[in-house]
Amino acid sequence: MTEKTTYVLVHGAWHGGWCYKRVAAPLRARGHQVYTPTLTGLCERSHLLAAGVNLSTHIADIVNLLRWEELTDVVLCGHSYAGMVITGVAGLVPERIRSVVYVDAYLPEEGQNTLDMVPEPFQRSFQASAARNGGLVIPPFPSEILGVNPRDRAWVDAQCTSQPYATFLECVAGRGAVERLGKRMYVYASGWGETPFTAIHERLKANPSWTLREAPCGHDVMVDMPELLVELLLEAA
Repeated sequence: MTEKTTYVLVHGAWHGGWCYKRVAAPLRARGHQVYTPTLTGLCERSHLLAAGVNLSTHIADIVNLLRWEELTDVVLCGHSYAGMVITGVAGLVPERIRSVVYVDAYLPEEGQNTLDMVPEPFQRSFQASAARNGGLVIPPFPSEILGVNPRDRAWVDAQCTSQPYATFLECVAGRGAVERLGKRMYVYASGWGETPFTAIHERLKANPSWTLREAPCGHDVMVDMPELLVELLLEAA
């Protein structure tokens, strides 16, 4: 009998739990328990957007899910910005986590924030975008910029909502806890050129304690290559 695993799949900036539909359904069909929470202030929870929503809010979203759903031995997956979130979660409740999967995601050192981890042109773009929107939010980038396949671009663009800017400014702790977990995987999306995640992937090549995998597609691996991501999540378990 196949072991049943609990997965918590955390979306990146501008996205919501909807982006994991093509991944969650086949995992559930195999009998696994899958949660795809949407972080505060985004998508179906966009009515909760407020100036106080920051990275700590999003870390609390996931920590509270684990606590009140009584989840343990979890495979915790984070895409893009959610690398910051799952790092913070690992720092607070490492005893609930079996393994972590970073999907083309930020992997911060202790005390880094998102802006620290992006090239200067991205920093300027984020700062200018936030300034045009009262310092509160960054509207979503067109999915074409993220390398989403042409067939799904209209869908992804329609689903995305503005990201609370404060989430990019707050520093996070927890990298040490991540490194002490039993299993760590990084999935690098190699199909959209030189990206903020290329350098992270290159650094991890020198760390044999990480399992490195590659997805030859755009940034939204769960949209472009969901079957591959399902197999990698099963491997991470």
